Amino acid sequence: MNMVDLIIKKRDGHPLTDDEISYIINGYVKGDIPDYQMSVLLMAIYFRGMNIQEIVSLTKEMAFSGKVLDLSNIPGTKIDKHSTGGVGDKTTLVFAPLIASLGYPVAKMSGRSLGHTGGTIDKLESIPGFRTYLSDEEFIKQVKEIGIAIVGQTENLVPADKKIYALRDVTGTVDSIPLIASSVMSKKIAGGSDVIVLDVKVGKGAFMKDINSAKELSKIMVEIGKNMGRKMAAVISQMDQPLGNTVGNSLEVLEAIEVLKGRGPSDLIELVTVLSIVALKVAGEKEDDEILREKVKSALLGGKAFNKLRDLIIYQGGDFKIIDDYSPLLNAKVQKEIYTLEEGYIEELDAYKVAQTVMTLGAERAKKDDKIDLYVGLKLHKKIGDKVTKNEPIVTFYANDAEKLRKAQEVFKEAIKIGPHKREPLPLILDIIM
Repeated sequence: MNMVDLIIKKRDGHPLTDDEISYIINGYVKGDIPDYQMSVLLMAIYFRGMNIQEIVSLTKEMAFSGKVLDLSNIPGTKIDKHSTGGVGDKTTLVFAPLIASLGYPVAKMSGRSLGHTGGTIDKLESIPGFRTYLSDEEFIKQVKEIGIAIVGQTENLVPADKKIYALRDVTGTVDSIPLIASSVMSKKIAGGSDVIVLDVKVGKGAFMKDINSAKELSKIMVEIGKNMGRKMAAVISQMDQPLGNTVGNSLEVLEAIEVLKGRGPSDLIELVTVLSIVALKVAGEKEDDEILREKVKSALLGGKAFNKLRDLIIYQGGDFKIIDDYSPLLNAKVQKEIYTLEEGYIEELDAYKVAQTVMTLGAERAKKDDKIDLYVGLKLHKKIGDKVTKNEPIVTFYANDAEKLRKAQEVFKEAIKIGPHKREPLPLILDIIM
């Protein structure tokens, strides 16, 4: 088998066989296939695409290129959730303890922020003392004991994806649907859960900018999972404006705690509720949606999910006092409110530009190895459709650097538009694929 021949084959639009894809992935991970040849193949895939059998085969080879977690010793149906990346997306911090409180183990490996999208592990690390690394034995033992663990992805999990993603990032092939689908699903398959629910974002603050692309990606990922023996569903959700009212790591932890106390923003609560209902149905619950909605609501309002978050923080070494005393999460040196100079309605709140604002403050990574500030960010006091009056606070900035704060304020001006017309926000849930 020859790599040049395989590049030509894909360049000319022909499907690669399972054996050929195995040869490519194994050879690349071992170092037998150089970066320049893999880069050319990725570009050929970008332009020529892949059929579903190719994508399933690629995902399988990537998933099994390193360690695959065996969760079979954990009783029950294990549920995992993955978001394709959004702004203010602290959903996992609510969803995971909620699902665990309903009796379904959550053994979750999560990522860090990259570009304009946030990462669950960074958010958790804003909790003093919280350990985001556990050995496999600690990880499985904890899930057995309390039903939940959330850790960072280990270096030996899906090494093929790490190498390929680094190439995609510098070759303009990040937004290829076959490559996105195989990247996401290889990590989920290697994570070992029985049920995988995908939250596929679409809009200005998402990688998928239009609903048709989001649907195509969702259907492919669901099909991959089913082909590999997983129970699957995808929820397509809106990301034109940020989710919830906070963007920034520690601030999002605070907001997630508020939701688990039965408070918090309605859009975040609704998204978590829908994802939870879908997860329960895929896991085999037979009740209709309204009964499942009441079950989810009861867990949120009754404190079961909140107590599960407390368990998670305690078991992973975090300071559990932050769930009542938020001061360690609010330790940015400067808190600055910005007031409106005009009356009207919020007509636009561009999620991507809001993300650029918090990146300017230092809350997210432009590159993988960038250091970030876990305690900077912003809190929105108004969202799309809300009425504003003169001299009313519209946003609060949390900053540790005066010059970064000045620049962030300039960026934020481009994110928000106030006008005379009340505009209803777009629907939060756009489609569900099962």
